[in-house]
Amino acid sequence: MRAIVATAASDSSPLDGLHIGEHTGKVHDPSWVRVQIKAAGLNHHDVWTLRGAATAAENLPIVLGSDGAGVTDDGREVIIHAVLGTPIHGDETLDPKRSLLSEVHDGTQAEYCWVPERNLIDKPAFLSWEQAAALPTAWLTAYRMLFTKSGLQSGDTVLIQGASGGVATALTQLAHAAGFTTWVTSRDESKRALAKSLGANEVFEAGARLPGKVDAVMESVGEATWSHSMRNLRPGGRIVICGATSGANPPADLARLFFLQLEVVGSTMGTREEFVSLLDFLERTGVRPTIQASYSFDNARDAYELMLNGETSGKLVLTP
Repeated sequence: MRAIVATAASDSSPLDGLHIGEHTGKVHDPSWVRVQIKAAGLNHHDVWTLRGAATAAENLPIVLGSDGAGVTDDGREVIIHAVLGTPIHGDETLDPKRSLLSEVHDGTQAEYCWVPERNLIDKPAFLSWEQAAALPTAWLTAYRMLFTKSGLQSGDTVLIQGASGGVATALTQLAHAAGFTTWVTSRDESKRALAKSLGANEVFEAGARLPGKVDAVMESVGEATWSHSMRNLRPGGRIVICGATSGANPPADLARLFFLQLEVVGSTMGTREEFVSLLDFLERTGVRPTIQASYSFDNARDAYELMLNGETSGKLVLTP
């Protein structure tokens, strides 16, 4: 089958390991369901795989992609839930042996993908294939951060660090639709304008002095924004962090943490049940994923270069 594959990993030259062409694929569980992929999402996770940070070297070569939507052999239109694991206390993200598609098992950036039946969710008719494929990583992550982990109530103020990636744009759209006062930061004027167009109440330069304290901060940047996030929380406020694209070793600022009784909460992906709730929220509010561009598999390298260079303003999608 035709696929986009990580054949090798290199932190200095990640795209050297990107192969687009015929691929035999890994052996899959015979009970898993085959999905003919109509669209697949691109995430930072895919670039981290090519850098050698998202999967072990012995798992290569592997088909890239955690996000996808398509049709099963019996004609069912589905979205693929990317978290492979057994629910612990009802939450598969707590399974210590969990993985995402493309970490141990082949991912979605191929003509076909095989997944457990439990990982299939009916695709609503109101979503295009590209919109559906944009949801499983970035949008599910954002939904869990806001509605499961943040403790935010309607009318509260949320600060979103970074404006233009898949998670940040999802957070901005979801927060606005939920009635939160939404503040967004970015170093780039055009990306601040994008956040404003997606519903941000106010936008600020990265690190700027804010007009007041916030109830919660949504963090995916890490080192570059951490001090700013800590300084701008109200007493008892909460940082929800799902990643660290600028580095994972921020200053601890422990005195501020305990004196102001702040909370730092980690968040990873989401559950199948949260995915269903996300779809319900999208139907109810009319919110739809922002698609920056769609590329054919043949032109996938162009999409990967945009992701690698940080030139994103929404979701990048790949189609067979």
